[in-house]
Amino acid sequence: MLLSASPWFILLCLLVGAGYAALLYSAKAPWSRAVNYALAFVRFAVVSFLCFLLLSPFLKSTTTTTEAPTLVLALDNSQSVGLFTPPAVLSQATQGLIQLAATLRGQGFRVETQTLMSSGRPTRPDSVRFRAPATDLDGLLTRIGEGYQNRNLAGVVLVSDGLVNQGRAPQYTDYRFPIYAVGVGDTLPKKDVSIPALTYNRVAFSGNQFPIEAEIAYDGYAAGTSATVLLRENGRVLQTRRVPLLAGRRRTKTTFLVTAPAPGKRRYEVVVEKLPGEFTLLNNQKFAYLDIVKGKLRVLLAGAAPHPDLKALRAAILQNDNFDLTTYLPGISPLRRQDFDVAILHQLPAQNGVGAEVLAQVKARRVPALYVLGAQSDYSAYNALGAGLTVTPRGGQTDAVTPLPNATFTRFAFEEDALRRFAAYPPAPVPFGDIRLGAGAEAALWQQVGRVKTQKPLLVFGGTPAQRQATLLTDGSWQWRLQEAVEHDDRPEAYDRLVLRTLQLLTQNANKKRLDVYPTQDAFNSQDDVTFGAETYNAIFERIYGQQITLSLTNEQQQTRTFTYTTTEDGAPLHLGSLPAGLYRYTARATLGGQPQQDRGEVLVQEQQLEALQSRADHNLLYQVARRSGQRLYFPTQFAQLAQDIQKANYKPVIYEQEELKDLINLKWLFFVLLALLTVEWATRKYSGGL
Repeated sequence: MLLSASPWFILLCLLVGAGYAALLYSAKAPWSRAVNYALAFVRFAVVSFLCFLLLSPFLKSTTTTTEAPTLVLALDNSQSVGLFTPPAVLSQATQGLIQLAATLRGQGFRVETQTLMSSGRPTRPDSVRFRAPATDLDGLLTRIGEGYQNRNLAGVVLVSDGLVNQGRAPQYTDYRFPIYAVGVGDTLPKKDVSIPALTYNRVAFSGNQFPIEAEIAYDGYAAGTSATVLLRENGRVLQTRRVPLLAGRRRTKTTFLVTAPAPGKRRYEVVVEKLPGEFTLLNNQKFAYLDIVKGKLRVLLAGAAPHPDLKALRAAILQNDNFDLTTYLPGISPLRRQDFDVAILHQLPAQNGVGAEVLAQVKARRVPALYVLGAQSDYSAYNALGAGLTVTPRGGQTDAVTPLPNATFTRFAFEEDALRRFAAYPPAPVPFGDIRLGAGAEAALWQQVGRVKTQKPLLVFGGTPAQRQATLLTDGSWQWRLQEAVEHDDRPEAYDRLVLRTLQLLTQNANKKRLDVYPTQDAFNSQDDVTFGAETYNAIFERIYGQQITLSLTNEQQQTRTFTYTTTEDGAPLHLGSLPAGLYRYTARATLGGQPQQDRGEVLVQEQQLEALQSRADHNLLYQVARRSGQRLYFPTQFAQLAQDIQKANYKPVIYEQEELKDLINLKWLFFVLLALLTVEWATRKYSGGL
């Protein structure tokens, strides 16, 4: 459709064209009258159209598209479905899905398949391999809802055994689309013995005894049956327990008391030996991963004056048995002459000069220190310490901030749960002014002011390898621990982990190493991408980059793999990919300034056998999910009924109309038409003897 101004303006354009043509071709011409009329008409058309273009006319086009209703086949491709669903039932389910898809496509539906580990490519139900190591049905359904937002999503056919071991509980979540659940798996109890959980401290002290408590679950065995439970290390049996399986119960416990060996990382295996008629052995073992350390870390907590922060920090430290805490307050608790592994200096150095003896000891013995800045801090004295941060406040002004993790900081990781808890923290005061990071310093946390994410540091790690130092720019973190304890049943885990990991990082490898290579997590799961960080220093311990490092990784079978890595200023880690479960030892080598350097360590990769822990399908969960969306639960023999119910729901296509406006003057072909007309007019005049 062509739209423009009013008809009066169009008439005016025609009059201008007619007047121009009459003026030009009214005189006597050397060509015939027919040619004269033709040339006048061409000039009339060109001039009228050019005048019309000055009115900015445009074209309006309407495009109509029809979107068929889409039905998504959401297939739970976890290991438990493949392990515990009878093959005949699983084959019936996959073939039923294929027939359902064909039936619905014949009725005008668009049918797509999604799995727990969808790659985005089209998938046939009979080509799915049941290998997903965990089941997160809520994640699958949420991803479908987000992917089909503002589209004609008729519903989802969810095929699963109902065994969920990750993510939110889907039966308590509202989804904005109908869910037709199809139950697979086996609901009949089977003879089985498993180890669902091990309870132990992840850190133990060399020479001390520590317990490993194993929980034994069993089903289908008569009273009087006993299970043999073994504790092994590297295939060697350390202890054996004979555990009776009591009638009327489904779980029992047994405890191994182990003497911690030499310092290092250890992996212990707890195994239940096979019982007669047992359905599967996949859940008969579990691993305990421990870090054996030489002794407790001695922590000095010193403050310029009593403060709620001191109580919060003390409570966080005492949650871990690996720390020996000493508290010092000037004039209240005396400072004993002893060595410390790390110090927390709250508002020290202070404006009134208190605590000078503590600062002198920390400096003389090069003790790693965490400085907590606040209203009583002497910023000039702090800036002279070389902690990697320079703070120049503007009077007594403050900002109210919450912690924001730095995504590029790799010395320790922040769990997803911690990120959510950080976001709920109340604002804490920080000094307002000029805050600058020094060379080699890294920010673990940034400041978030309201909803504004800034690049101002909140928690900084700096100093030198000879004396590592960190700085927290607020004396209001006690509010964070209090708020978290109130909201999470007196379990402020995110705050406590932040404090403990800060102290551990300050004391980790606190010697003059020019090559420092370390795993970015205490332990990885077998599905994780194993990553290493690396730091290189020159002869005067200044951070340098662009250095090539060779990393040799050796597993428990003494098989070695070699990786190369070059340090970069952005701190990008070395990615090794996923590794089989086990204890790995690594050796890193580099040549720095012509001198060979070496670093060694260990990394643990844990096996998570989530899918083998439970073999009995949970169809009640699927029933609740379907019922909550207004639908029902089906079984593999009922796909014909499912197709009929979907057809009865009478899902309709959605028609979309899209209008597009385009200026007529932007059509390039009009230029060539006008040019052609003018060319014909000029050539005719020349050929006929005109000017």
